[in-house]
Amino acid sequence: MTGIDPRPEAITQRVVESISRDDLPLVDDRSRLRYVMNNLILHIHPSKVSKASLKFTYTWGLGGLAILLLTILVGTGIMLMFVYTPTPETAYTDMLRLQTEVNFGQLVRNLHHWSGNLLVIVVFLHLLRVFFTGGLRPPREFNWVLGVFLLLLVVGANFTGYLLPWDQLAYWAVTVGTSLLGYLPLIGEPLARLILGGSEVSGATLTNFYGLHVAIIPMLVFFAGSFHIWRVRKDSLSVPRNLPKRSDPTASSATVKAEKEQQEKVPTLPHLVSIEFVFALVVLALLVLWASWVNAPLEAAADPNHSPNPAKAAWYFMGLQELLLHFHPMFGAIVIPALAMVGLLVFPYLHFDSDSEGIWFRSLKGRRMAWVGAVTALVVTPLLVLLDEYVLDLPALMPSLPSVISNGWIPLGFVLLSLWLFYVLIKALFRANRDEARQSLFVVLVVSFVVLTVIGIAFRGEGMMLMLPWEVL
Repeated sequence: MTGIDPRPEAITQRVVESISRDDLPLVDDRSRLRYVMNNLILHIHPSKVSKASLKFTYTWGLGGLAILLLTILVGTGIMLMFVYTPTPETAYTDMLRLQTEVNFGQLVRNLHHWSGNLLVIVVFLHLLRVFFTGGLRPPREFNWVLGVFLLLLVVGANFTGYLLPWDQLAYWAVTVGTSLLGYLPLIGEPLARLILGGSEVSGATLTNFYGLHVAIIPMLVFFAGSFHIWRVRKDSLSVPRNLPKRSDPTASSATVKAEKEQQEKVPTLPHLVSIEFVFALVVLALLVLWASWVNAPLEAAADPNHSPNPAKAAWYFMGLQELLLHFHPMFGAIVIPALAMVGLLVFPYLHFDSDSEGIWFRSLKGRRMAWVGAVTALVVTPLLVLLDEYVLDLPALMPSLPSVISNGWIPLGFVLLSLWLFYVLIKALFRANRDEARQSLFVVLVVSFVVLTVIGIAFRGEGMMLMLPWEVL
């Protein structure tokens, strides 16, 4: 039997080697630390990365920022658990005590609240970045699906955490949000009762949401996120590419230079990690500064007998709530979101006409078409909202038809036909390929949803009537 060297330095080296699994000699403390950090970091990053991929304007650091925000949320969430009890009798008073009696309690809650809201935006922007740079093309199509799933989990985490303060804002936002489930055919009512723990928001709902928020959803985010990061490494990182203009006489030399930069690789340490570290410090400083000055909202204690006017869903659901004002509830809450989700999941499996991976907006033509799509949505979407609000009343024009047809199938058919005509016209007008035309259509849909969200947040006042923003406030 081989003896074990009892010396402390020998034991330390065995521990380091068991972590790093590196055959290189560990000659001093500095080299030991370097090898351990290399191996830990390389679970997230490859040993070398393309020099071109270090450009901040390609990824904007959104993936790393999402990981940073998740880390902040876990840390602040654990601290909040020490002073919070998920019961209707204590939840709101715990929030008050956190703000007035617990040292730095308000700051910790602010960091948790704003990090959670920012995470929704960051993951959404990360999804857009991957789409607009062609990062969803094979072999990365399944990782795009994982990204969509992670976005849903992040929204679910925010939604379940929304109720925990147990104030009027949280109570009625969750009431409105969960009411959307009732429009699901067959399973809607049982699913809503399962999540709520009854027929309405109550103490059972608070317990269910607390369990989902602190245990089930974080566990799913951890496993899905780990798989997502592993697939990023497995499928290799997409590399930014530039397309010089054909009229440029130096196009050939510029292309050669760009190809050399794409092929050149540099070590992850220190080139990539140093950039990420500085970026994380800057974001953390800005987030702490914001959380120090802007408090997380907390209204009066929840009162099931007194509904605010208007009763709005959480801000990330306001686009859906706005759709409910213009479509039959089954279409606004179920059919349209389901079509959008199916489109997102199926898109990377479609046939692509061009090799534009790593190129922002596919091509120079694609960029112009994206601008056209954005401007179209910015103009047409508010006009349609105003038209439906003040001029057009389809159920009144077709009283003999069920509302599911007059206010459901007919307007949905009009929207789908308009989107198809836009796709055909812009493809023909720009003589574009399918990739560029699909991207322009995608921009129309995304910008339209953002416009609907802004309208719901800033332009809907009492009775969900259209008002100017200062009248809403």
